[in-house]
Amino acid sequence: MITSFEGLKKNTPLVHNITNYVTVNDVANMILAAGGAPLMADAIEEVEDIVSISSALYINVGTLNARTVESMVLAGKKANELGLPVVLDPVGVGASKLRNEAVEKLIETVTFSVIKGNISEIKAMVTNAKNAGGVDVQAEDIVTDGNLEETTAFLKGVAQSMKCVIVATGAIDIVTDGQTTAFVRNGDAMMSRITGTGCMLGSVIATYCGSDKERILEGTVTALVVMGLAGQYAADKTERLGEGIGSFRAYLLDAMSDMSIEQLEEGALVEIQE
Repeated sequence: MITSFEGLKKNTPLVHNITNYVTVNDVANMILAAGGAPLMADAIEEVEDIVSISSALYINVGTLNARTVESMVLAGKKANELGLPVVLDPVGVGASKLRNEAVEKLIETVTFSVIKGNISEIKAMVTNAKNAGGVDVQAEDIVTDGNLEETTAFLKGVAQSMKCVIVATGAIDIVTDGQTTAFVRNGDAMMSRITGTGCMLGSVIATYCGSDKERILEGTVTALVVMGLAGQYAADKTERLGEGIGSFRAYLLDAMSDMSIEQLEEGALVEIQE
């Protein structure tokens, strides 16, 4: 993690985002706070040009329409052609026919470096199961220490079949490339009380991957840890000052931009399983 963290401090990757318009401003600011530079472009006439000057591509299907699906496909293919990391966030897959078809098309036509979602989204993506939770994990899918082994085996199989890093977010974040698995326990429940923390996380993953495309697994784990730590520090400050979620949102950005190696070393709650 230290290698990825230090590498991002020395390098400023340009991250192209085709993302959820509800959270696009938060995504842009979080990329800046993490140490990258954001580009937001989804016009079909320019996405290939924008990818061509970028270090990584982040695709988030949170607010979907037919036009942006085609833009995502074009951008993804161009990123593959250039050997750039591509991160997919299949938000709400399983909740509608449009989302299912869009994600299926993306997976069929684009090679992804990382796919991140909650466990319900990952299951819906690979089994075509209905996801009644929408963007939220369904109660029966919540990852606990009791079902961690079973869930990990499932995710490793997905990673192996899709030949990419799979991230299942939750109280315990699971990251696997099919061989090595990391369990990350950083974060705070307050992160779920503002919209967009998942989108922000996806963009931070893309930022770390864009900084060093040879360390996709390490960069992804580092992104999860720093985002989780930022949430912990922001929640602590919010509670100490007796403030609300609006303040928490601002403190989250502050904590990301102020993150240090010492905080990372002291606060990381990560278990690696080979």
